[in-house]
Amino acid sequence: MSIQAINVRNQFRGKVAAIIEGPVVSEVDVETPAGIVTSVITTRSIRDLGLTLGSEVVALVKATEVSIAKL
Repeated sequence: MSIQAINVRNQFRGKVAAIIEGPVVSEVDVETPAGIVTSVITTRSIRDLGLTLGSEVVALVKATEVSIAKL
């Protein structure tokens, strides 16, 4: 299967900089020109996608809620 189009507008191309694996979920840090984007995905997905350090990926961000705290 290949993706021909996607409606997510916030896309950040980058490379996997770090993977912190847990038994069920894991953190994936993606280094992008805009900075580090961290995603929490299932550990199974990391295996299914074949993600390793240096893998080229696209981080797709679609937020349903954004919280702001005053400093």
